[in-house]
Amino acid sequence: MIDYSPFWKTLENSAENWYTLTTRHKLSHSTMSRLKNNKDISMKTVNDLCRILGCKIQDIAQYVPSEDDQPL
Repeated sequence: MIDYSPFWKTLENSAENWYTLTTRHKLSHSTMSRLKNNKDISMKTVNDLCRILGCKIQDIAQYVPSEDDQPL
């Protein structure tokens, strides 16, 4: 499963917050909710977040093995 807990740490250490991401950068509340609940988001959104926060992809997400992963 993809875990977005690194995103919240990165966001906390940045000049941005939930409000600025949704108002100034036009990320939807739905996207922010999906991040909060470790739901799928698009790679375009990950790209946008990296650009906005000036960070690397590993500062947004990490892979954590889970029994909920689909079988290969």
